[in-house]
Amino acid sequence: MTAPLLSARGLTVRHGQLVALHDIDLDLAPGEVFAVVGANGAGKSTLLRTLAGLHPPGGRIWLDDADITGLSPHQRVQQGLVMVPEGRRLFRSLTVAENILVGTVCGRRGSWDLERILDLFPWMRDRRRERVDHLSGGEQQQVAIGRALVANPRVLLLDEISLGLAPVVVHQIYQMLPTLLEGDTSVLLVEQDVGQALRAASRFQCLLEGRTTLAGRPGDHTTEEVEAAYFGFAGTVTG
Repeated sequence: MTAPLLSARGLTVRHGQLVALHDIDLDLAPGEVFAVVGANGAGKSTLLRTLAGLHPPGGRIWLDDADITGLSPHQRVQQGLVMVPEGRRLFRSLTVAENILVGTVCGRRGSWDLERILDLFPWMRDRRRERVDHLSGGEQQQVAIGRALVANPRVLLLDEISLGLAPVVVHQIYQMLPTLLEGDTSVLLVEQDVGQALRAASRFQCLLEGRTTLAGRPGDHTTEEVEAAYFGFAGTVTG
């Protein structure tokens, strides 16, 4: 693998007495889609929120060789590390266009702007002045993705973007990932849907109770190995 764009070493996160992440290492290459999979409660979202700066970890995080462990979430966005959170977290009283433009406040320059988002999601063009609380779940998810993209991320963190959406909508959202990579954006996504994640990713990491149980390329591991890592069956080996 080429020099990683995003790296983490020894990430450990505690919520009171609960250890949510145990000594996690991770590397994301430039132009890569990397999936973190695991069951509910495995620590996937905690990992993404830690990378985004929302949980103070033990361990270190680097973005393009710069140590960002001590940076605030806003500072990380300014450096190009942007997250689409689970549940979308839109401003429900604002319009489609207004929600997307929130992503421009970080001031990062790049090719993504409102007009390009309207090209990526054509349905938005005629509905850009509509409040987001009138939209379907899938439409809201696309607005959340658009908001993140206009921040012109180098690394896009996607947290459970398929959660609660119809399969056809999930398929449409995942179809856009190659378009994101054309803009030199790397993608780190977390998913409970292992099949969907492994079809999209070039590499993956499986978590169970906050620990890495398997890692590698999807084609290098059997379905049985992935299932064992996901559910914690005996014989799981980290790769």
